[in-house]
Amino acid sequence: MASGCPMMKMKTETEHPCFGGDHSKAGRIHLPVAPGCNIKCGFCERKFDCANESRPGVTSRVLTPEQAVNRVRLVKQHMAEQCGPQLKVVGIAGPGDPLANPKTFETFKLVREQFPEMTLCLSTNGLRLPENIDRLVEYGIHSLTVTINALTPQTGAKVYEWISFAGTRIRGEEAAEILLMEQLKGVEMAAKAGLLVKVNFVYIPGVNDHETLDLAVKVRELGAEMMNIIPVIPVGKFAGIEPPSEATMEMVRNQAELILSQARHCKQCRADAAGMVGHDIDLDGLEAGRLAS
Repeated sequence: MASGCPMMKMKTETEHPCFGGDHSKAGRIHLPVAPGCNIKCGFCERKFDCANESRPGVTSRVLTPEQAVNRVRLVKQHMAEQCGPQLKVVGIAGPGDPLANPKTFETFKLVREQFPEMTLCLSTNGLRLPENIDRLVEYGIHSLTVTINALTPQTGAKVYEWISFAGTRIRGEEAAEILLMEQLKGVEMAAKAGLLVKVNFVYIPGVNDHETLDLAVKVRELGAEMMNIIPVIPVGKFAGIEPPSEATMEMVRNQAELILSQARHCKQCRADAAGMVGHDIDLDGLEAGRLAS
């Protein structure tokens, strides 16, 4: 790639703080209504009731759709009372995969009815994305994050332990090939449907790092507007791996930004994160205080 190539920037402007919006002006909330998952990532270790852990797949408790809407109302009111940034984005990012849980769309329906001004977003592994594109459009989902951690079945077999597809648990390269096919198809369909698409990539040294830039090229071709390269957290199958240094991540993001706009602010948030990116609200304390009053 020629030196001096300009850094790629997103073409679409949005208030969404995870898609390049101003963190000081817009808050977001993740609603943990989706506990079930249809794939097993080697780096995923999900624990409930683990308040000190700040990583995807973790939540203090799973909410019903009704409880989730009440939490939106509470956080919206709290942020308004603080006279600071307003709650702008409501997302569902787990703690499992939202598209493997029917309560995801029940929740979006209630949020859309009661808070029509909110931007709705969803994060998914993409396995069931193609079959749900029409529903995402129907429910007014604005932004979509698809986590793709491999570009070949050979690498995918090292990252994923299994997938559950069409009622069958599948392992190895066959599983990785099916997952990749659905992910890429889903990204293209979502972009063509008008959704703002970001691709997350968990960077695992010695495992999938060699596919980073090729993935950036591929998803750009399919219509993704942003990429988020995040360092592996050493848990689960990769508990003994040494995560990449900040210098390595900076170098990789700089290279990838010659291809596709890069998110550099990601805090690898919990499935129940709320407030400003990097400055989350103490939900347990907030909810306990409201009950006491």
